[in-house]
Amino acid sequence: MNIVVPIKQVPETSNVKMNPETGTMIRAGVETVVNPLDLYAIETALQLKEQHGGTVTAITMGPSQAEKVLKEAIAMGCDEGILVSDRKFGGSDTWATSYTLAKAIEKFGTFDLIIAGERATDGDTAQVGPGIAAWLNIPLATYVARVESVDDRSLTVERLVEEGYQIIEMEKPALITVVKAIASPRLPTLRGKKRAKTATIPLYNAENMDVDPASLGLRGSPTKVVKIATPKVTRGGTVVSATDEQSVASAVEQLMAFLESRELV
Repeated sequence: MNIVVPIKQVPETSNVKMNPETGTMIRAGVETVVNPLDLYAIETALQLKEQHGGTVTAITMGPSQAEKVLKEAIAMGCDEGILVSDRKFGGSDTWATSYTLAKAIEKFGTFDLIIAGERATDGDTAQVGPGIAAWLNIPLATYVARVESVDDRSLTVERLVEEGYQIIEMEKPALITVVKAIASPRLPTLRGKKRAKTATIPLYNAENMDVDPASLGLRGSPTKVVKIATPKVTRGGTVVSATDEQSVASAVEQLMAFLESRELV
């Protein structure tokens, strides 16, 4: 079974800076890591490979330094990685990103299953995985908590939904996005790190992919960030120090008066 795992590099620091003109994240000079939620997708793919054989290929879209997260995936046990990188892809929203990744997967060739993380911790949209499935016109199941069975033609998965769980049987090829309950990601091994260090990462770009230039990057992104602002948190109020029985009683009276003034009690 050939499995493709789309992964993303996300900022390691919480000090994320945005470009006020384009509304896109400034990634230059920022330390990046594998999106933590993608690690569960990698682990799921590796477990399926161990059970059913086949290969696991990690694929990411980003600048040249994104090669780092591909090598981390290889160190965990993935067979290979593919870097989708071109200046023309810069500024892509989730629509353009999913389109570009879908075209890269088409270029990659035959696959049985695509496993993606639930969402990325920087964008937090959970749209790219389903978007890839839509562009490739393949079955999709989101929020998968367990892969129950896999055979030559189909797989059965257990989805996490508000009411509990939902069992779905899907024809292959298909795409699933997984939640953290599905597995515990393994650590890279020393052998894996050695293999990753010497691994050759193929480069897919706008020139060697069958893509529509009008669908790439900012030009191909129908959604735009029109304004960026840092919310200001202001907390006014009265601090009451309750140190003895009398001050505690006074504090309770003040709290009740406040709640009554807001018609909360």
